[in-house]
Amino acid sequence: MARNPYAVLGLAPSASDSEIRAAFRKFAKKYHPDRNPDDKASEDKFKEVSAAFDIVGDSDRRKKFDRGEIDEEGRERVSPFSQYSGRGGPGGPAGARGPARGAGPEQGASFEDLSDIFSDLFGARRAAQRPPRPQRGRDVRYRLDVDFLDAAIGAKKRVTMPDGRTLDIAIPSGLDDGQTLRLKGQGEKGPAGAGDVYVEISVKPHPTFERKGADIYIEAPITLKEAVLGGKITVPTISGEVSVTAPKNSSSGAVLRLRGRGVAKGKKAAPGDQYVTLKIVLPEGGDKALEEFVKQWKGADTPVRKAFAGV
Repeated sequence: MARNPYAVLGLAPSASDSEIRAAFRKFAKKYHPDRNPDDKASEDKFKEVSAAFDIVGDSDRRKKFDRGEIDEEGRERVSPFSQYSGRGGPGGPAGARGPARGAGPEQGASFEDLSDIFSDLFGARRAAQRPPRPQRGRDVRYRLDVDFLDAAIGAKKRVTMPDGRTLDIAIPSGLDDGQTLRLKGQGEKGPAGAGDVYVEISVKPHPTFERKGADIYIEAPITLKEAVLGGKITVPTISGEVSVTAPKNSSSGAVLRLRGRGVAKGKKAAPGDQYVTLKIVLPEGGDKALEEFVKQWKGADTPVRKAFAGV
């Protein structure tokens, strides 16, 4: 028999939706079959956690469960016989009494009263015998690692899931780490139609790009000559390389802003920006001529740490 879904997730029935999602994510990561290969106990726990989240992670099904309309396995409960409180019976008005043995119709319950009782009983019996409504197939949940650029600019992928299923997934631009995609009708089949597939996304880090919201950040190395004299440099963006101008006398840490070169979170959203932090890189292994020049350079001793005074 399935356990109470709140108990499975270690939560109280008063838990918020965000607390339920956080608990599911924690357990799903811990017991996912990819992290626990050939571990039957972890696999069973993962299935139990997923089944619990299928009920209380969906707002409509959670309300039905809290009202007692569905059980721990998500099946609709069939109402038992209604408790009858007839006129003059124990459940009737205070002080009312039932008919005495041998009493005639004028002293006790009338034939109409008895017909009401049988009507209620047979009506309840018919309700109990009525077959339950056909159920939709179960929802299925997966976790998928997505490349940084695919999540940033969008992509279409055909992926094979841990259980062997192959799914075609449309990754929208601006997809966030931890976001869940819903594939309608791709879950398990059922009499009332197939369930859905929910894919939780984990975005892989990138060696060059860093993302904050809709903006992209990178570091761009420049030579000492480019820093002093300025000039055109080529930098990568999520949509390809672009040429930008490094201003004259640029120090390490100077930031260039490339408008509209960030992430568009959806087709209709305006893209963010890309910020390029310049980083002066000296010749590897040193340069004798440069060393001699700096020794003779009168401006080499110009104070640059005034901000440290008095610290």
